Amino acid sequence: MTSTTIPHTLHERVTRGRVAYDALLVLAASILIAIAAQVAIPVPFSPVPLTMQPLAVLLAGVLLGSKRGAAAATIYLLEGIAGLPVFSQGHGGAIWLAGATGGYLMSYPFAAFVAGWFSERGWGGTISRAVAGMLLALGVIYLGGWSWLSLTVGPRAAFAAGVAPFILADIVKIAIGAALLPKAQKLVARTS
Repeated sequence: MTSTTIPHTLHERVTRGRVAYDALLVLAASILIAIAAQVAIPVPFSPVPLTMQPLAVLLAGVLLGSKRGAAAATIYLLEGIAGLPVFSQGHGGAIWLAGATGGYLMSYPFAAFVAGWFSERGWGGTISRAVAGMLLALGVIYLGGWSWLSLTVGPRAAFAAGVAPFILADIVKIAIGAALLPKAQKLVARTS
């Protein structure tokens, strides 16, 4: 029988370095999301640029699990809100959450959680299941971005400007993520 007392848990998690390890993984994933945001291509007739952020968010969830993946995306948002230039094209500040991309940004912790939730249930074990889990998590990002953008331009225009132009590119990103997944999982497993 294992002890679940607070001192035992602290000993297991803190003194054995697990908290520090988890914190470093979460911080590294938030930095990966920030770097992915800098790969930004303006899309004609859309206030939303094409970035690599969705791929980074989904990989953070799949590789780190639901809680750590969501924590990484949340830390990324906090970095941006604090004014660090981590949002697309080097932007930072809380004002960016009120802009056209705010819904996408605010959906990232939820999407990482969903991707991690499916991964924790074995969906990251095969490429086809990983792709399915990442597509469902991508749906969370689309829903967040579309609903936020709908408030200012209406549902049809929001879909035309904030979802439709990105579907093909995001499918390619998920294929890239699925191809990188086995090596990335081995890297995370080796460092733990």
